[in-house]
Amino acid sequence: MAKRIFINLGRCILCRACEVACEHVHGEARIRVFEYLEMMALPINCRHCEKAPCMEVCPTRALYRDADGAVVLNELKCIGCMMCGIVCPFGVPELGEEKIMIKCDMCKLRREKGQLPACVVVCPTDALVYGELRELMTARKALAVEKAIRAAREVGTSPVLL
Repeated sequence: MAKRIFINLGRCILCRACEVACEHVHGEARIRVFEYLEMMALPINCRHCEKAPCMEVCPTRALYRDADGAVVLNELKCIGCMMCGIVCPFGVPELGEEKIMIKCDMCKLRREKGQLPACVVVCPTDALVYGELRELMTARKALAVEKAIRAAREVGTSPVLL
């Protein structure tokens, strides 16, 4: 199963540390945090879709999936036609100054060194997490059970776990 960057919208505090880290690594931010109705922060980055329309429409096959499952751009093949940006449901790929598309690659070079994507590392609230969905859900369930046990002990009862 492919690893992804998952976003917990309820944890994002609009600090934009992810944007700064991404810009430091790539020269431009490939994640953007928007404020939605002055109520919540909405980080937007490439979702590395399972059936990625950007890959399907690219006439030069400049977009490909790497070993970790990330949709990555081969800049030498990109002709800047912007088709990937047009079909992306999140509007993520953008035309860069060099007239080629730019998009999140989940910090390909960092991952090749065994490091986490920069945005995940700097997020102070763990709104961004990196991993496989199944392993993240297992970890969340274990944490929820642990919290339930602790809360029950604080009020002097025994939790009933199913």
